[in-house]
Amino acid sequence: MKYNLAVLKGDGIGPEIIDAALLVLRRVEETFGHEFSCHFANIGGAAIDSCGEPLPKETLDICLASDSVLLGAVGGPAWDSLPSELRPEKALLTLRKELGLYANLRPALLLPQLADASPLKPSVIGDGLDLLVVRELTGGIYFGDKGTGEDFAYDTEKYYDYEIRRIARTAFEMAKNRKKKVVSVDKANVLASSKLWRKTVSEVHEAYPEIELSHMYVDNAAMQIATHPGQFDVILTSNMFGDILSDLAATITGSIGMLPSASTGEGRRGMYEPIHGSAPDIAGKNIANPMATILSLAMMLRTAFGLSEEAERVELAVRRALDEGYRTADIFSEGKTLLGTREMGEKIASLI
Repeated sequence: MKYNLAVLKGDGIGPEIIDAALLVLRRVEETFGHEFSCHFANIGGAAIDSCGEPLPKETLDICLASDSVLLGAVGGPAWDSLPSELRPEKALLTLRKELGLYANLRPALLLPQLADASPLKPSVIGDGLDLLVVRELTGGIYFGDKGTGEDFAYDTEKYYDYEIRRIARTAFEMAKNRKKKVVSVDKANVLASSKLWRKTVSEVHEAYPEIELSHMYVDNAAMQIATHPGQFDVILTSNMFGDILSDLAATITGSIGMLPSASTGEGRRGMYEPIHGSAPDIAGKNIANPMATILSLAMMLRTAFGLSEEAERVELAVRRALDEGYRTADIFSEGKTLLGTREMGEKIASLI
C-alpha cells in the first residue's frame, strides 16, 4: 500500500535525526512491501532563512495533503531575537491548529537496558516507569490573548468546555488499553480555567466507569513524578502543564533523546516528532540520539497507518540495538559501543 508522508527536517539536529529515521523507514518499506512517498518541505528557522516565514504556504499545503507528518525539530539562538509571530516555534503552533491536532501523546518509558541512566535511585523507580502524558495542544495559555505595554505583559489562559471534553475522551480511550487509571492535573484551587477543567473531566468520566479517575494539583504532580513515578499510568492535563510535566517525566527515563511523541486529532493523520529540541550546540556533529525520532516513526506506523506489526518490529529493533550494547553519546557508559547518529540509524535498520 502507498502512503504519503510530509517530512519536515527543520533546524539544528533535525536533518540528522530525520535522515537516520528514514533509513529505518526504507527498511520497513523493503521488508513489508509498503511504499512511503516522502514529500520534503522547510519549516522553522530553515524556512525563515529561505523565504522569510517559519511556515510557508507550500509547507502547510504539503502537510494538509499528506497522510501524516514526520518532524525533526525547530528553533535555535539564531532566531531568538525575532518577534514571537516570526519565530520558528510559531510554525508548530500554527501547524497543530491548521491540522486540528489537539491531542499530544507523550509516553515516558524507562527501558530496562537504560535503568542505570535514570537520575532516580532504583528504590524510587521501583518496578519501572511506563506512563503516558496526554496534553491538550491547541488551547490554553499558548493560544490565549496576549499583549505587552510599557511596563507590563500578559498571557491569557482560556479553555472552552468542548476542548476539555475531547482531550479527556482521548485520555480515557488511551487508558482502556493500559492500566485503566487517569490522573487529571490542574490548579483548580487557584485558576478558573482549572475549575472548568476539573468539572468537565469529571463529567466525561461518567461514560468510562471502568477507568479510575483522580485529580491532582500540578505542583503536587511534579513532586510525585520525581519521587513516586510508578503510581502514574495516564496523566491528562492542559497545554502548558503538559509541556512541563512531560519534560520532567522524560528526564527520569535517562535521556530526552529516547522519547517520542504524537500529535493527533479526530482523523488518523497526525504529526510525529521527538520531544527534544533542535540542540544547535551538537548539530552537524553526528552525535545526536536518533532513537526518539525512530520511535516516533513507530508511533506513526501504528497510529496513523494502522501498521501495528511494522511498528512493533521497529520498537523491537531499538531494544535489540540496546541489548547488544550500542549507545549514542547521551546514554553511553563504560563497556558499551559508541555509535554516531547515522550509524545508530543504520544499526536499527539492519535489525528490522
